[in-house]
Amino acid sequence: MNISASMRDRKLVLIARAGDSTSILYNALSKFYDTHVFLEEPPSATALMRSRVRRLGAFRVVGQVLFQVLVALPLSRASRGRRRAIIQEFNVSVEPPPQEKVDAVLSVNDKASWDRIRSLTPDVIVINGTRILSKATLLALGVPVINTHVGITPRYRGVHGAYWALVNKDLQHCGITVHLVDPGIDTGGILHQALIHPTNKDNFTTYPTLQMAVGTKVLCQAVGEVMDGSARVVAGPAGSKRWYHPTFWEYIRNYVRLGVR
Repeated sequence: MNISASMRDRKLVLIARAGDSTSILYNALSKFYDTHVFLEEPPSATALMRSRVRRLGAFRVVGQVLFQVLVALPLSRASRGRRRAIIQEFNVSVEPPPQEKVDAVLSVNDKASWDRIRSLTPDVIVINGTRILSKATLLALGVPVINTHVGITPRYRGVHGAYWALVNKDLQHCGITVHLVDPGIDTGGILHQALIHPTNKDNFTTYPTLQMAVGTKVLCQAVGEVMDGSARVVAGPAGSKRWYHPTFWEYIRNYVRLGVR
């Protein structure tokens, strides 16, 4: 990817949660843009659980917790080698951003956070794993906000888009979307989409690493296009649905019937 010298002086802010996906995005973006990171504090586990129970019901949330404890955590530990192989294959880096390029914020939707972010006068903001940005936040930030979503929208909004595409035998929509952010949930204008091609070595915990590794190229492209005014919104596939974390029994059923790990 070629970036003009003038573009290298443009300022970019990455608002995110700490983790490998944020490191992958930072290291890709910082090759081309002056990038500063604001790490958002996650909501408390209690608040998150209450919100999920209100939205999905206690039975489903218990199933999701069982899945995380009995499946996702052991799978993640067993798949460290595969994630390292993906990182090496796609030549991405999970080296954390340097401390001088990182600040902490309580919430992206907090007025004090707006002021701190705006003080850097970014040309574009990229988010990763934050709270849903409110309409007030988007207006206050005053510059385009871009997200890299781990699913093909609008068909796979929400979480774990690659997993659900595989469950649906929908390989032509197993991938990642780079889109503009609006107040909805993964409903903003689509800038680029790309597919991933999981192997029999992959599973629920490695699909996101594949998606981010593939997504960095189209994200950097989208940021450049937004900055130089050449970005164009494209149509996504028909159908729109928000997906959630699988329950323990959903995962086991899908593994036994479909072989989707």
